[in-house]
Amino acid sequence: MQTTYHLGDIVRLKKPHACGGNEWRIIRLGMDIRVKCRRCEHSVLIPRTRFDRLLRAVLECQHEGETGGEGTDG
Repeated sequence: MQTTYHLGDIVRLKKPHACGGNEWRIIRLGMDIRVKCRRCEHSVLIPRTRFDRLLRAVLECQHEGETGGEGTDG
């Protein structure tokens, strides 16, 4: 099963971070994916193939709905 995810999405992985948080923001996409823990702000670089196995759910998709206030004109 191929799940699509984009830069800025909030995802849940199979195992929580050492701080206890289990929500991550995708901050870099490529051969490796860098995610940042939303609880302690620690970032981790994960190979894409491993990330695909660890991904449980996409909680917030920045690509479909503009939910953040970042980058808005006004």
